Amino acid sequence: MSSRRKFIKQTSSAAAGIYLGSMGFSAKSYGRIIGANDRVRVGVVGFSDRHRSSHMPSFMNHYKELNFDVVAVSDIWKMRREEGAAAWKEKMGHDVTAYRNNEEMYGAKAVDAVFISTADFQHALHCIEAVHAGCDAYVEKPFAETMDDANAALKAVKASKQIVQIGSQRRSGGNYQAAADYIQSGKFGPITMVELTWNVNQPGRWRRPALVSKIREEDTDWKRFLMNRPADTWDPRKYLEYRLFWPYSSGLPGQWMSHQIDTVHWFSGLPHPRSVTANGGIYAWKDGRKNWDTITAAFDYGPLNDPSTGFQVVFMSRMHNGDEHPSELYYSNGGELNLITNKVSPKGGLTKKFAEDMNMKQNLLPEMDLVKEKVEVIASANTGGDPLTSAHVRNWMECVRSRKTPHAPVEAGYNHSIACIMTNAAVHTGGKATFDEKSGQVMVNGKVFKY
Repeated sequence: MSSRRKFIKQTSSAAAGIYLGSMGFSAKSYGRIIGANDRVRVGVVGFSDRHRSSHMPSFMNHYKELNFDVVAVSDIWKMRREEGAAAWKEKMGHDVTAYRNNEEMYGAKAVDAVFISTADFQHALHCIEAVHAGCDAYVEKPFAETMDDANAALKAVKASKQIVQIGSQRRSGGNYQAAADYIQSGKFGPITMVELTWNVNQPGRWRRPALVSKIREEDTDWKRFLMNRPADTWDPRKYLEYRLFWPYSSGLPGQWMSHQIDTVHWFSGLPHPRSVTANGGIYAWKDGRKNWDTITAAFDYGPLNDPSTGFQVVFMSRMHNGDEHPSELYYSNGGELNLITNKVSPKGGLTKKFAEDMNMKQNLLPEMDLVKEKVEVIASANTGGDPLTSAHVRNWMECVRSRKTPHAPVEAGYNHSIACIMTNAAVHTGGKATFDEKSGQVMVNGKVFKY
């Protein structure tokens, strides 16, 4: 058996440490045709902060109308498993079964669809489990933190008939949809530059000292947590503050850049960068973390077969000074599209004075609003739900019923993963990262990047 085939077989059951195939998991055995009047049974894979603060209120906005129900919570930590079952029981008005792990839940044939909001490095692997069990899935970003995981998950989803929505909720926002339409119509002109920023000033961001003090190894399953990551000794910080530690998370690229770089792929139609370089460091928070608290990454985008055309993207993020308002600015020769203000404007466009100097014509975009309503995107996850996530969860639920392609299909997650892994490769090697489409691997200096 080749190493690639062996890997895919292993990742299909990574959390269990055994092969799903040996348990008879398959879409054929577990899948059922959901009729128009059938109640869709939903399970929760990981009762996380993200699930509690965003998925739960979003689901509650739509479940009655669309006839959905939460019936199960799977979490390997006893405390969160019990909290999740109790919280959903209160919401649903009936008992919700708590499962010690995903194998128990899928083995009970208990669910038709799942929310997946576990540790960053687990998303793709848990997605593989879900589709092999015949379940539709709402999968949080980042989709994958390594190309092996991304490739295995893409293959599994494409081989299934399951509806997978990646948690890139911008794709369900009216302002982002209007921006995509405007750029793709050609009215904006060729993109020449994109500036992405995401800054906060929160010493406790991604740190969970209160929870770290509560968890005990005997109350969870450390081996299941590690999945296909290297064997390691028990560390409650890595378990609960995984966003600070590679190889459990890439931190800033996977958590935040994945949202913003997805809009670049969506608007431009390009699947991934041609190259990435990055610089940064741990400048402020000397708390034992391994992932940077400050980063600047520069991307070259354009057709692979035509290096003479394209544009640059810059992503900048800092965790020690910021106002909680992520920004996305798109530039063309005629002006800018600003997703802070949700306006198109001629700002910076080619004016008559400078155009005539070169025997050219003035090029100025009109002043216009992308949408009439005010739309605000903030960095905090603990918002008690937000309109974008609510719309995105609804889109997934509607597609579970209609079997139509959701706003953020698996390809969206695969492509943002390429960009994030390229960035992480540049971070860890100091080199320029590229992507080899034939092998499906990120390369630095002619070598495949591996953690």
